[in-house]
Amino acid sequence: MQEEFKFTTGVFGYPIAFVLIIWLVFWFEVRFHMNFNSHGIYPKKISGLQGVIFSPFIHSGIKHLYSNTIPLYVLTTALFYFYRPIAWKVLGYGILLSGLLTWFIGRPSFHIGASGLIYVLVSFTFFKGILAKHYRLIALSLLVIFLYGSMIWYTMPIEKGISWEGHLSGLITGLIFAFIFKKEIAKPKKYVWEEEDYKEDDDPFLKHFDENGNFIESVEEPVEEEEEQEETSISIKDTTQYHELETTSKQKVNYIFKKLDKKNP
Repeated sequence: MQEEFKFTTGVFGYPIAFVLIIWLVFWFEVRFHMNFNSHGIYPKKISGLQGVIFSPFIHSGIKHLYSNTIPLYVLTTALFYFYRPIAWKVLGYGILLSGLLTWFIGRPSFHIGASGLIYVLVSFTFFKGILAKHYRLIALSLLVIFLYGSMIWYTMPIEKGISWEGHLSGLITGLIFAFIFKKEIAKPKKYVWEEEDYKEDDDPFLKHFDENGNFIESVEEPVEEEEEQEETSISIKDTTQYHELETTSKQKVNYIFKKLDKKNP
């Protein structure tokens, strides 16, 4: 059986590569005095659909880029470690679905930045951990909500210049993924008493307690002891008969030799 949580170079490598790409795009803009904001998501325009793919890699400034770098790295690292088999699906489909939702519900403006993807990861990690019921995934959910729980306020229009529609789209997408992705997820350990064919009467531990819940130091099994005694007595009888038979045959041989000695002095 494969390990549910396995450390590989990709756990750190892929998040680093993703972060380097968005920094490289920003450096390219600054170095060559270019502005890629027009390639972001522009809602309800066909030309604005290009931003579904490009918007996570475009940022308005160094402050915007820096505020997305750390949570993006932390969350993608957690994704590749705890949800490795489906990590690429969550990232790929998360970018597409959250971008399309932003395109449908967004205001007529260019929506850029990786924050929509970050909300996908926060939402998916939190809800999936609770639904999976695995103690490690639940611990991860609590850690994520402790670190990034306050981000929930930015899914509402509380500050100008922030794409709350992109944040809300990411939150909804992550929640949907938490219900959709069920295979290849770490399952909680199932104990004997949780099995469908479990019977209390056959449980060796519960046999040490009487009907009133009092502990019984040793459990007597008379039927098995009787069978063992019968087998022992049978084997003893067989051994005795064998020795008697062996003794008789020796006596007969000795008797014949004695007879021969008498006949031939």
